[in-house]
Amino acid sequence: MHSFLVRVQNVFGYFTTVAFCTAIFVALSVLVTPQHPSASIQLRNVQVVKGRPHYYSPKKEEYAHIKFDLDADLSSLFNWNTKQVFVWITATYPSSSPTAPPSQAIIWDSIINSYSQLHPYTPFDAWKDLPIVGTKKAPAKKSKAATKKKAAEAEAEPTPGIIRLKNSKPKYQITDVTGKLASQANVTLELGWNVQPWVGALTWTAKEGQDFGRWKGIRGGKSEAFDLPALKGKSATQETVIQEGSPKPAEAKPVVP
Repeated sequence: MHSFLVRVQNVFGYFTTVAFCTAIFVALSVLVTPQHPSASIQLRNVQVVKGRPHYYSPKKEEYAHIKFDLDADLSSLFNWNTKQVFVWITATYPSSSPTAPPSQAIIWDSIINSYSQLHPYTPFDAWKDLPIVGTKKAPAKKSKAATKKKAAEAEAEPTPGIIRLKNSKPKYQITDVTGKLASQANVTLELGWNVQPWVGALTWTAKEGQDFGRWKGIRGGKSEAFDLPALKGKSATQETVIQEGSPKPAEAKPVVP
């Protein structure tokens, strides 16, 4: 006869083995789900100013303020194992040293939670509509107005991964280690992401052409190259506007939960 402690150890060992195998199966099962993200980034306005980009900056330096439009469909990145997706936009430009890699700076980022993350399910949810034990009273029926309101809210809830930003302000300013950014040429904006699963490895941005099985690289996701304007007083052009007329006040409407 095995002792009680030995039986507990056997049960616990069997449970951990089953849980580990299940986690591996879930992590690998997402490889069969197709992924085909797409995005479009367009520059709306860019300005270069000399000052303190942050209140804690020790000295004045040149920094860029970029407004942009973003239209992205990352819904295919969400599956049963997706917890959340971290999305960002990077500004890339040549470094001051020809031997150094291009400089990169993030101007905007966001965290998109999955539906299961926004609406977590608990065992208590199944007990809400059950009648109270020991009573014959049936559970109260929901009115038609409440049902319609709930249906309308469900329809209005955005699909995770659909992003619509129009003339959006950046979250972060662009600065350089040299302190100079005016008249910088060949600047591009590019979308990137990091998928954080419930179990398994993190996955990063798959650029166009970087296909892996049913996972396709992003289609688009990169703006056309542009030049940063000169500082005030050094050139007649103080800002670059990619649309006729003055841009409207910045308005960001991300269709994300």
